[in-house]
Amino acid sequence: MAVLKSNLNTASEAFRKNRADMLAMLERVRGLEQKVRDTSNAKADVFKSRGQIPPRERIDRLLDKGSPFLELQTLAGLGFHDDDGENDIMGGGAIIGIGYVQGVRCMVNASDSGIKGGTITPLGSKKSLRAQDIALENKLPRISLVESGGANLKYQAELFVEGGKGFYNQAKLSAAGIPQITVVHGSSTAGGAYIPGMSDYTIMVKDRAKVFLAGPPLLFAATGEVATDEDLGGAEMHTLVSGVSEYMAIDDADGIRLAREIMGKLRWNDRLPAATPKTFREPLYDPDEICGLVPVDYRRPYDVRELIARLVDGSDFVDFKAEYGPGTVVGFAEIMGQAVGLIGNNGPIDNGGATKAAQFMQLCDQSDTPIVFLHNTTGFIVGTESERGGMVKHGSKMIQATSNVRVPKITMMIGASFGAGNYAMCGRAYEPRFIFGWPNYKMSVMGGEQAATVLKIVAEQGAKRKGVEPDHDRIRKMFDGIVSQFEREGEALYNTALVYDDGLIDPRDTRKVLGLCLDICREADTRPLKPNSFGVGRM
Repeated sequence: MAVLKSNLNTASEAFRKNRADMLAMLERVRGLEQKVRDTSNAKADVFKSRGQIPPRERIDRLLDKGSPFLELQTLAGLGFHDDDGENDIMGGGAIIGIGYVQGVRCMVNASDSGIKGGTITPLGSKKSLRAQDIALENKLPRISLVESGGANLKYQAELFVEGGKGFYNQAKLSAAGIPQITVVHGSSTAGGAYIPGMSDYTIMVKDRAKVFLAGPPLLFAATGEVATDEDLGGAEMHTLVSGVSEYMAIDDADGIRLAREIMGKLRWNDRLPAATPKTFREPLYDPDEICGLVPVDYRRPYDVRELIARLVDGSDFVDFKAEYGPGTVVGFAEIMGQAVGLIGNNGPIDNGGATKAAQFMQLCDQSDTPIVFLHNTTGFIVGTESERGGMVKHGSKMIQATSNVRVPKITMMIGASFGAGNYAMCGRAYEPRFIFGWPNYKMSVMGGEQAATVLKIVAEQGAKRKGVEPDHDRIRKMFDGIVSQFEREGEALYNTALVYDDGLIDPRDTRKVLGLCLDICREADTRPLKPNSFGVGRM
């Protein structure tokens, strides 16, 4: 055993300040998430007056009682399009997460029709596309609870082209052998009609569901034909006449019951190889201490091993090449009984750290060990010595390894994420299976002050080349403006709004989230599928 010994002083002023700062940031995130739920639940009486179940209650009824639900991208679109970022917060127009239905781990997607009718903005669409990618890569059946006014037409230019990828993904999921079940609770029209149309199993709620390519007003405008909603696309017509729907439910609860029954009859877990029960020890140190351990200011150093000691089983960590490239910490451990390779940062990535990490990732690939990136880096180290030592060459090796390893990669954004360090430490573009963030993380091409200083030097040198005195007032305003811009755009909330992570989590929940994600990856990699050429189509 190689048990880590903690030197953290939980009675220190630094610990108390770190904890207070982190909890304040977390409280802001949770407050914004609560506003999404409050806005959605404010329409509960309207739903009940129509004999319907509100969206979040639909999910509660769908999921197995007492089972965990990992909600994803809760603040997608925050501050963009119709989301004002303060009070009118939409959460991307959908509630998406991973939960259990009849003992099967599923990707669940429910239209949040309590907020603007569940209409979809460009970033709401991006949220749904990301969920489909997660479902495909991790072999998760998808259950959709649909009631949406469709695309927000004000933003059609940003939605139309990329939005079509959603139907492409549905076709790919079906062809891969991953089932998709859709309950249509209300409107699902125009492009939304293809959501149930391209699902493997569709359930429509009588007298509520509406599925058609053109509603009565558009139909009349285009052809002069007069028709009712029910004649064009009601549940009865689609179940008895068109064949778009396999099942007709009498109400929302009945539709959810049918979805659960279908999932149960698929016997999805029967072909899984028998798994050896995992036994493990809890960390020797309390994960609750993480908030006091990690400063919210990325410029203040700490030893990432202190964090690892609170994440891994028994605080047991085999440090790989500890004295070589010491600013990059890599090693083997287990999290909830599952083997992992961990890569963390104790400073910028230097030549030794880059080559060590690249070698370590190849070893993980060789031994089929998933990699967890504890992502906190200001980037690759710069300077004459570093460049002469081949930083570009060695950094490229690390990026090559991050790009090409075949084992699952899971990223935790826990601090800084600047420049090519974002790439080497498996940022969003490097396709980690899952990527979560803490409320304090910062992400941009470089730090704001560094970017502003570069542009300040360029402006001053430009003035000198012209033979004029630099306008120092203008340059100072430019400097302050750039710093402010980078601070705003680098914030975790800004980046989670753009769906650059899968959600912001409480740092104290990191071990639990990693354990769940590792188990999802393990199950996916052992699950056999029955793919076909084109997916299942209605006949």
